[in-house]
Parts: sequence; structure tokens; C-alpha cells
Amino acid sequence: MGRYIKMAESPTEGHPDKLADLIADALLDEFIRKDPYSRVSLEILLISGMTFVSGHVSTESYVDIPGIVRSTIKEVGYNRPEYGFDADTSAVITSIEEQSPEIALGISSEGAGDTATVIGYACVETQSYMPLPITLAHNLSKKISDIRKGGKAPFLRPDGKALITVVYENENPLFIKDLVVFVQHDPDVSLDNLREFIYEEAIRKVIPSNLISENTKIMINPSGRFVLGGPVADAGQTGRKIVSDAYGDVAYSGGSAFSGKDPTKTDRSASYLARMMAKHIVACGFARRCMVQMAYAFGVSEVLAFDLETYGTETVDKEKIKKVLLDVFPTGPKKIIDFLDLRKPIYKKTACYGHFGKEDLSWEKLTKIEELKAKLS
Repeated sequence: MGRYIKMAESPTEGHPDKLADLIADALLDEFIRKDPYSRVSLEILLISGMTFVSGHVSTESYVDIPGIVRSTIKEVGYNRPEYGFDADTSAVITSIEEQSPEIALGISSEGAGDTATVIGYACVETQSYMPLPITLAHNLSKKISDIRKGGKAPFLRPDGKALITVVYENENPLFIKDLVVFVQHDPDVSLDNLREFIYEEAIRKVIPSNLISENTKIMINPSGRFVLGGPVADAGQTGRKIVSDAYGDVAYSGGSAFSGKDPTKTDRSASYLARMMAKHIVACGFARRCMVQMAYAFGVSEVLAFDLETYGTETVDKEKIKKVLLDVFPTGPKKIIDFLDLRKPIYKKTACYGHFGKEDLSWEKLTKIEELKAKLS
């Protein structure tokens, strides 16, 4: 295959789009905490001084939407008026309607709550079976956010992003070609001090030294000062970081966003199952790379289409792998919810730094290893 590059970006939780995702999933968690069978589809829009919450909800519970919105904004760190957007002064405007009766009928018949194509991916590049670029990008942006929230760097502000480009040869990662970080900061810190701090306290502590070569280009706030950030500088909206939420540019995207949707929406729940399937195949040693593709139709109670790509790395016939996966894992929309135990308030933790690769989530558990090995070995 020769040499080629793969890339990934990871926004911090203070990035306007990620803050919108986080608010959407914080609200979803609260609805599910009070009524596990809540049906929720929310969209969040953030701009200077305002948070718009819109969507459709059917539930037996009451949720203090403005309270959850403000507490989430404050938790992220938008708590000072000089930021131009903060938890105490931001207006919260809501427009919530009940879910369509036609959608409710389709779901009640154990059908999918939407029409969707979904993707799951896994590879041997990291311990979490995630692609290396997205893993590094998430680790770096989360480290910067943790430093800020831990109080070690009071001059840091919530907005930011990390971009990683990795050079590969014959499917093996060689080194990082580009490492770019944008970090929002107070106006009184110098760029030189900021760059030195981020390099020493974040990059050097997160990025393995063997991936840094003489050809690696490291850029920290390459455009200069980054004082004005967050929703005051750039409107934020749910669902605008779907590639960052998944696998970077390594695998296809199913095309749909995750945050703000309850698990009857198969573009969320089935994406989690597809990841679990792909991870099992790689963890079992049946392939070095695996992508699972599935399709669902609104109101239909079973998967419509299923396919598997192993990029020529398989050690077992692909058709046999496909047959066994469908035998071992439940693929019906309601069965996925029950199998992955998705009627719980677990979604806020997925909203930032990726929906995959976090070991405490049910779809990351390798619970079917022995059964798969017995059927495929």
C-alpha cells in the first residue's frame, strides 16, 4: 500500500458544537433518569447570550430544561461574564413538542425509530481497538480540558481543538506528521508562555515520544491569539462533529448525529452495536481491521442490510464471520436496546471525546469472545 496519511480532530467540551451536544445529552439523561421510556429528539443551538432548545419529546416526567442547560454550561467552564457567554446570563429559549403519533406507532411495534445507515469500526492500532489518530486527538484535547478544569492553568478558557495527522506505511502507523492545537486563553497571557505550557503539560504527557519525528510539525495556536471563543465567536449546534464523534477519517460515517436522541433511534443504538461487533472480530484475532455496515428502516423490526469489510486482513472467511455475527448479536431495534441496556442515563459521558473506545460503556464490553471463538475457530 505504500505510505499514506490518516487524520482526526477532537474539539474540547467548550467548543460550541460540542457544548451543544453535551447539553442535548445532559437533557436526554435527565429525561431517561426520570422515565426510562422517554422518547427524545433534541436539537441545541448556541450563540452569544442565548441557548435554543428545540425538538420532540414524549415522557411521563418533568425536566427543568433551563436548569439542566445552565448547570451544564457552568460545568464546562463558561462562568464569567467576560467570556461573552456564561451560565448565569445566557437566555434559555425552548420549543418542545410531543413526538409524532406516527413515529410513536412505529416504535411501539418494536420497529426502528428512524431510517438509518450505521457504521462500526475497530482495528489493532490501540489497546481500545480504535484508530490511532482519533485516539491521540481525543486524549490531547481532553488533557487540555482537564488541566484547565483542574485549576492548574487559570489563563485557559473552555474552547479548543486538537488535530492529528499520522503517516502510515502498509497499514502500520509510523509517525505524526502534523499536530495542531488551538487553545482559547485569557488576553494577558503571552503566546510564547501559552505555547510552552501546552507543549510541556499536555503534548509531552499525552503523545508517545516514539511518534514524534524530525518531520513532525507541531503548531500551537498557529493563527496567533485566541481570546474570543465559544458561542460568542461561533454558533454551536448539535450534530456537526459526527466524524470526530466516531472514528476520524479512517472509516465511513453513517451520516447521522448521535447526541440528543434516545435509543429507539437506530442511528445511535445500532451504531453502538456495530462498533461492538467490529471490536469483537478484531479482539478475537479474526481480522486486523473490521468495519460493520447495517441499514434500518422506520417501523421495521429487523435489520434490513448487513455487510462486513475486513480489508484483506481476515483470518476466517468473511461470509462465515457475517453469518456468525448475526447469530450471536441481536440486531432488532428493541433487542439492541435490551442487549446493550440503553434505557439508562449514560449518554452525557459520550457527548465529548468520542462515543467509542471508553471501556465503561456497554458496547465496548467484550462479552461474546468465547462464543465467537467457539463458532469461528
